[in-house]
Amino acid sequence: DEVIRKRLLIDGDGAGDDRRINLLVKSFIKWCNSGSQEEGYSQYQRMLSTLSQCEFSMGKTLLVYDMNLREMENYEKIYKDIENSIAAAHEKISECKKQILQAKRIRKNRQEYDALAKVIQHHPDRHETLKQLEALGKELQHLSHIKENVEDKLELRRKQFHVLLSTIHELQQTLENDEKLSEAEESQETQMETEAKQ
Repeated sequence: DEVIRKRLLIDGDGAGDDRRINLLVKSFIKWCNSGSQEEGYSQYQRMLSTLSQCEFSMGKTLLVYDMNLREMENYEKIYKDIENSIAAAHEKISECKKQILQAKRIRKNRQEYDALAKVIQHHPDRHETLKQLEALGKELQHLSHIKENVEDKLELRRKQFHVLLSTIHELQQTLENDEKLSEAEESQETQMETEAKQ
């Protein structure tokens, strides 16, 4: 097992090329040392067949090498395609993330709009509000007229009260004057009576 393992490690995928080369070298040495012509010819034929096997193996190895080179180029192309696909996928993911953020923003705005719409629905519409404002304006105008009338009446009553107070004051003065006159007249009459008695 150890020997086979070593041979496999040394030979790799050569399919026994080193053994063939060793056999070719041995055959060459035998051919050089061969005595008879027939033996030399058979050794020569063996060497030619071994050489053709080695050439065939070498050609096969070259074809495999070319195939491996083409496969490496193909793998590099596939690798570049995969890298481009990964980059495109990353871009698509970032674009999808942006779209998700935008969709979230739109959804949040829609929720806010719905909440505002619910709040707005609880309040009367603009036409009705304008009607109410118009009615309140008319009522305010009517109340301001009433206020002006009340203020005018109050001013009139103040003036009348002032006139009444002035009249009462004058009347009081007149009464006081009349009283003083009557007292003066009485005192004069009393004096005249006393003088007449004397």
